[in-house]
Amino acid sequence: MLGDDAELTAAVRAAQAGDETAFRAVYRAVHPRLLGYVRTLVGDHDAEDVASEAWLQIARDLERFDGDADRFRGWAARIARNRALDHIRMRGRRPVIGGDETELTGRPAESDTAGEAMEALATGSTLSLIARLPQDQAEAVVLRVVMGLDAKSAAETLGKRPGAVRTAAHRGLKRLAELLGGDPESDGRLDALPPQREPRGRAVTSASVTHTRARTQKDM
Repeated sequence: MLGDDAELTAAVRAAQAGDETAFRAVYRAVHPRLLGYVRTLVGDHDAEDVASEAWLQIARDLERFDGDADRFRGWAARIARNRALDHIRMRGRRPVIGGDETELTGRPAESDTAGEAMEALATGSTLSLIARLPQDQAEAVVLRVVMGLDAKSAAETLGKRPGAVRTAAHRGLKRLAELLGGDPESDGRLDALPPQREPRGRAVTSASVTHTRARTQKDM
């Protein structure tokens, strides 16, 4: 996996120039977190298919992208979000994430506990907890912590102001901190959460996306 933003930026630019190895590197660096974001929107069952559709569009439109690593992650997240919302509309379902502001009542979380929540989320080990948050908080937390976007890029993805995204992420992290260890009863609730499924066989791979990208470039 690419080690830092400078390497990801270089790989994106090389992929734009037609370097298939660079595109596979970009895919490997971004896909796990992008898939985690999609899971919060459509659930485990459909996440691989929706992420596949997003990567096909990313491959098709990559030449028109302009920006660095952070902007690329935001751009990819917007594409994935649009594909997820299209999928939800087609299925006639509501987004997986939900809840309301009343769920946030309770004692304030300690700052170090919130930090632990962020670290756990960054590893993907507690993504299922995000389903317990209101939708605006869930998306803000995933985009800021899991996808690694700054507030401006996350706000552009969601069509909101950066300040609103910061507030939603802060509230979401406080609630997650409670679930992860602030409440003595939290262990039982965590055990009751269903485990995440393994990727299904139909999932897109970096090789298949690269092949589609090459074919799309020829068609253009």
